[in-house]
Amino acid sequence: MEVKDMSLAPEGRKKIEWVRSYMPVLNSIREDFLRTRPFAGLRIAMSIHLEAKTAYLATVLRDGGAEVYATGCNPLSTQDDVAAALAETGVEVFARHGVTPEEYRAHLCAVLAIHPHLLIDDGGDLTALLHGEMADCADCLIGGAEETTTGIHRLFARQAAGLLRFPMMDVNDADCKHLFDNRYGTGQSTLDGIMNTTNLVLAGKTVVIAGYGWCGKGCAMRAKGMGAIVIVTEIDPVKAIEAAMDGFSVMPMDEAAARGDLFITLTGCRDVLTARHFARMKDGVLLANSGHFDVEINKDDLAAAAVGIFERKPNITGYRMKDGRILNLLAEGRLVNLAAGNGHPAEIMDMSFSIQAKSLLYLLTHRETLRAEVMRVPAEIDRDVAERKLRGMRLSIDTLTPEQASYLSSCE
Repeated sequence: MEVKDMSLAPEGRKKIEWVRSYMPVLNSIREDFLRTRPFAGLRIAMSIHLEAKTAYLATVLRDGGAEVYATGCNPLSTQDDVAAALAETGVEVFARHGVTPEEYRAHLCAVLAIHPHLLIDDGGDLTALLHGEMADCADCLIGGAEETTTGIHRLFARQAAGLLRFPMMDVNDADCKHLFDNRYGTGQSTLDGIMNTTNLVLAGKTVVIAGYGWCGKGCAMRAKGMGAIVIVTEIDPVKAIEAAMDGFSVMPMDEAAARGDLFITLTGCRDVLTARHFARMKDGVLLANSGHFDVEINKDDLAAAAVGIFERKPNITGYRMKDGRILNLLAEGRLVNLAAGNGHPAEIMDMSFSIQAKSLLYLLTHRETLRAEVMRVPAEIDRDVAERKLRGMRLSIDTLTPEQASYLSSCE
């Protein structure tokens, strides 16, 4: 175990208990797990944004009988009080806020050194290590689940090259994940993080959204609702048309660079903002990345163009250009929604983390037929999670009459 300070645990317990109160789906799955103990005798390794909601997921898996080993997936998103509280519950935790790259890697290796049977990855770092220097630690591995777009891109690239060694569930593309977590979760938490960090207003500002996937859609929708003028940049013509028909201006980043007051990157790709864009930006612009890795805003280009780099306030670094302009980088270009706040809302992550838990159960129960491939989450898992969420929200829906069901069957 490696956490910053166990005396921080009481505050972390409060955070975990708070989110638990608003996660009815995960609560109901926990009740199932307590009764059936499906993971008894198994080891689960997790690389996650270590905050209250993910900590609760770890305890649910522990209640299912697993030995759980958890670390962070981003040095800036770990909350030390939550890590301490989680360690108190019997989960082995290797995480501290703000670790060096070397310490971060050591923590990843520590949770893999237990030779896990199952894993939960967020961004693909555990999977990468299990295909590299920690390959020997995959000898007991049944499979794992990946939650984020960046991690899925890495998995599909590995699969296309014929190098994927074990089954992985594509949780990111489950309906109860991307339709809600990416759109409503990222949409709200990214803007919450920006507003909490800057203490500025969105109304009247021109906000440039780079990427119109589900995360970009959510951010654009929220920014528009808060009174911003929204510009979308895209490389996919279909998504660009969708953005235009949703009422947003669409243009290349080279054109948008001169117009924006706030830039938010949500592409999963590198070099979305580079030197030629920085040269055209207004004085005082805000630069925020909501992708998993800090590669979307080219920080080397930004530093090279600056004559001075200084902290303006916590989580905001100012880059003074030769002509006197100051460009403001939020959270060092690392996941501004998590670095500056509590991450995605608990009620949204309730569904995402329930998909994670049920995906691990699926891998376990189907282990004899699995292949080393990226698998879509089965529709029955999505449906079960959605039905549990409706019950938790005290909502009900219509059902087909026998006549309607017969009619639809005859149309197939």
